[in-house]
Amino acid sequence: MKLSQIFIQSLQSIRTNKLRTSLTILGIVVGIFSIIVIMTVITMLQISIEEGLSQLNKNTFQIQKNDPTIGSGPRFRAQRPDITIEDMYRLKEMLKDAKYVAAEQWQFGKVIKYRNRETNPNIQIAGITVEAMKTNNWNIEKGRELRDFDVQYSADVCILGKDVVEKLFPNINPIGQYVRVDKKNLLVIGLLEKQPSLFGQSRDNVVILPITTWQNMFGKYGRTVNITVMSYGKEDYNDLIDAAIGHMRTIRKLKPSESNNFYIYSNESLIGQVNDITEPIKIGSIAVSLIALIAAGVGIMNIMLVSVTERTREIGIRKSLGARKNWILLQFLFEAVILCLIGGIVGIILGVGIGNIAGSYLNAQTAIPFDWVVIGILLCIIVGVAFGTYPAYKAANLDPIEALRYE
Repeated sequence: MKLSQIFIQSLQSIRTNKLRTSLTILGIVVGIFSIIVIMTVITMLQISIEEGLSQLNKNTFQIQKNDPTIGSGPRFRAQRPDITIEDMYRLKEMLKDAKYVAAEQWQFGKVIKYRNRETNPNIQIAGITVEAMKTNNWNIEKGRELRDFDVQYSADVCILGKDVVEKLFPNINPIGQYVRVDKKNLLVIGLLEKQPSLFGQSRDNVVILPITTWQNMFGKYGRTVNITVMSYGKEDYNDLIDAAIGHMRTIRKLKPSESNNFYIYSNESLIGQVNDITEPIKIGSIAVSLIALIAAGVGIMNIMLVSVTERTREIGIRKSLGARKNWILLQFLFEAVILCLIGGIVGIILGVGIGNIAGSYLNAQTAIPFDWVVIGILLCIIVGVAFGTYPAYKAANLDPIEALRYE
């Protein structure tokens, strides 16, 4: 008997018992769905970050005073000296192979006013040197960028993000108008292009100033500077990080035995942070899925045993007509594997679809976790073989005479 014939007989048996088939595959659907939906969302976030949906431009890293995620309590922060604008200029002189070296400082939760209009108190005020426009991938839609003389002479000028423009200037061209920040009037010289959001959070609620103007408004001392560095390409990116670390250690006068008292923040470190957060979620979803698949496998085995009992007379007739043990064994195994694959495919389709819908709320890019789709299919085959073997073996070893007598 050919494998194709055994396969066709297995499909016919599955179609004949629709209710039993539906109940059997339900557990597989739940198990595969639970892992695919989580992996889809995680894959979407990782792809979005890798393709530039991050706080930095490509081939760019940032030198900060502290790691923003760990070891950043008040006591830890007090042990590290601030990074100053002078440190940035010294590093810029040393890093001859860098494309851009820039500085930036931030003030959060500010209100921007124009005449009788004002924003919510959630605006980020960025003080920057000119090159930071490039390292942050900020592009001007209208007006002009900051220039060196704006920084040199602490010009009272600013560039507005989309959210600020929409709130304050719904029907007016903002260029040439004055906005007010902390009792300071600033001339609007440019408007930023819309920025991609980061994990669902808008990046358009920003006002950009020359860093010297920012320091006049919010203070120069006791406030650390972030240094951003861009390489010419991916090839020299890691070498540039190593060079920057060495030069910063020199600038900070660190001994060889002392650890770095600064932190390198990059798109890669952001991906690492996402992985640190998602790793327990992955492990949890895998554990839940395996439990669901084992439960589904037990259900498949029980239903297949019932099927063997119901089809005892049929098996006896087939054996009396010359059907071999391995034919019977393969048919029941095929049935178990096909049931698992049907449930797995349904679970994968639902998981990818719902995962992409969930990920879209984070403004992440559409993705399919192909590696986990393959893993899901392999798990279905393994469950089908593991839990279908005993019923198939039992069916194959029925005594044909006793099977024919079965009522």
